[in-house]
Amino acid sequence: MLPRRRLLSLCSAVLILGMCPLMAATITYTITGTLNPVLAGSDPLGASGESGTLTAAASSTLTPTSKTATSATYTLPAGAITVDIGGTTYETTGTSTVKYSFPAAGPDTMVITTNISIDGIDGTVVGTASLAKGSFTTAVLKHPTRFEPATQKLTAAKKAGGQGSQVKYSAPLVGSTTLGLSGKASN
Repeated sequence: MLPRRRLLSLCSAVLILGMCPLMAATITYTITGTLNPVLAGSDPLGASGESGTLTAAASSTLTPTSKTATSATYTLPAGAITVDIGGTTYETTGTSTVKYSFPAAGPDTMVITTNISIDGIDGTVVGTASLAKGSFTTAVLKHPTRFEPATQKLTAAKKAGGQGSQVKYSAPLVGSTTLGLSGKASN
């Protein structure tokens, strides 16, 4: 028979281990706003001037699939991302990623990348939220974390790939289009 103290310790350990999956939180990131101006490409979806929303759900227990001293990329399961452009929700397919960067100079960024299906044609959507400096801490190198402040204003980029918030969509036959995004990011 186990001594009472060992039995109590064993029961506590089993209870804690059993509750670990229940303690995992899901962080929902939302990037929303107006897609404008067209920074590159011909915009075959007619998204310029429309509303756009990218939502990503990430478990706080994920571990990075790649990282550097100032960034971490996490792979999200199928269905973790939703994309809505101009009121049309596009089906996301396969896995997606979310990358957090907090460089020594310039703003922190969150980049969400997902595959979509547009009228049976597979494509990619990349949403970049340019956040306030210091929004992320080094804790994001171990697991997805919330950014602070929890709601931030997004200012549209002035050039494709430049500083500021933007959405890029691309697919075979239609090419690639990058649009600025003015709105907000929240978690």
